[in-house]
Amino acid sequence: MRTPTALAVLTATLCAAVAVPAQAAATDTHLEGQLASGAKYLMDVPADWNGTVLLYSHGYRPAAAPVSAQNAPSPATLTKLLDEGYALIGSSYATNGWAITDAVPDQLATLDLFTEKFGKAGETIAWGTSYGGFVTTALAERHADRFDGSLSMCGLVQGGVANWNSTLDPVFALKTLLAPDADIQLTGFADQSAAVGAANALSAKVADAQRTPEGRARIALAAALHNIPGYNDPSQTEPAPTDWNAQQANQYAAVSGLLSLPAFSWRQEAESRAGGNMSWNTGVDYTAMLTRSPLFKEVTELYKEAGLALRGDLGTLNRAPRTSADTKAVRWMRQTSALSGRLTDPQLNIHTTGDALIPVQAESAYRRAATAAPSGRLLSQAYVDGPGHCTFTTGEMIGALRTLEHRLHTGRWDASPQALNSRAAGADSTTEPRYVSYRPAAYPRPYDLAHPGDARP
Repeated sequence: MRTPTALAVLTATLCAAVAVPAQAAATDTHLEGQLASGAKYLMDVPADWNGTVLLYSHGYRPAAAPVSAQNAPSPATLTKLLDEGYALIGSSYATNGWAITDAVPDQLATLDLFTEKFGKAGETIAWGTSYGGFVTTALAERHADRFDGSLSMCGLVQGGVANWNSTLDPVFALKTLLAPDADIQLTGFADQSAAVGAANALSAKVADAQRTPEGRARIALAAALHNIPGYNDPSQTEPAPTDWNAQQANQYAAVSGLLSLPAFSWRQEAESRAGGNMSWNTGVDYTAMLTRSPLFKEVTELYKEAGLALRGDLGTLNRAPRTSADTKAVRWMRQTSALSGRLTDPQLNIHTTGDALIPVQAESAYRRAATAAPSGRLLSQAYVDGPGHCTFTTGEMIGALRTLEHRLHTGRWDASPQALNSRAAGADSTTEPRYVSYRPAAYPRPYDLAHPGDARP
């Protein structure tokens, strides 16, 4: 039996390793080992295997975190699905960090090894959470012959270029409006020490700003550029619809998390793989971006309360010196980490509405790509009304899996909130399912391979 390993770097990472249930029958098969790449794998196959194998891709883990295999999103889903006869497999990736070039071949090698040991599955489904949802979608697009369908949960389905561009926007706004004279680097870090130093410097400026109405309004503006919702963590009290100050306080917590890891430390690791800065904001109209944000009303109200001129700050952003990308780094990110939207088999995406790490608008970006591909009819998307990143219940995840299987077996989608909630309740009667009708706003700066115009920084 393997002891679970908690990844406690950021609540939003939500990628704890999964333990094998103690009640597993002696005739069940549990395998752990190492692939030729150095990645670790984990397989659980019940004695009464139903013929379906689920290949799980885990979420982002910082480069310095331990490498460990994972084959389900949570212990409860593992137990439930093993009891129902599913085979559950998954690997670590040979390295952590922005490891897409390791993740895809390592997951395929895990599937190859499973087939060698247990025979070809009757049905093979790729699924994953967070960064693993991105890996899942890459597997589905690039290796469709290996899978019957895929399930991406809270996935980074906007792809790598769009992700890093949208991560740049809020820190650019914070630096420009709150620390205009400070020498704080936003991209192109020499090493982790430089990234951490920049993060600490900007975080200190943001913490100071949070103490004043003017600073809070500007932090809300930066949050709106990343579509960080005003209710984004289950530990928060849900603010009233017009309680702008409570919403901003919740956003500040998420902005602090963004600064502490993704926007600087994780960016530096990704830059080291790409060979330079892979994001830019040249040509971006921040006035237009804010106007399109679902958080526009909150920002305007907080600016009024602070006695600040929103138009003036937007003018400052639009006049400020911009960040240009390294062409070779963009090319690497495009080749390895941009999605095409070209699906051959059905994919279901689910997302929480209150996600601050991978905002729900990422789903609009992937819908855009799939529609242009065109493979929109193979894509279905569903939304859970709740705060946080990947904060799905066991029932909601298994209900989504059942919905994908229904599509595979009948040839039609039945992914209404009612159908998903019914399946979720059937899988887990202890928690109330929360699927709702929802349509996310457009992603601020989409980038995919189905739109050639996106290739121009």
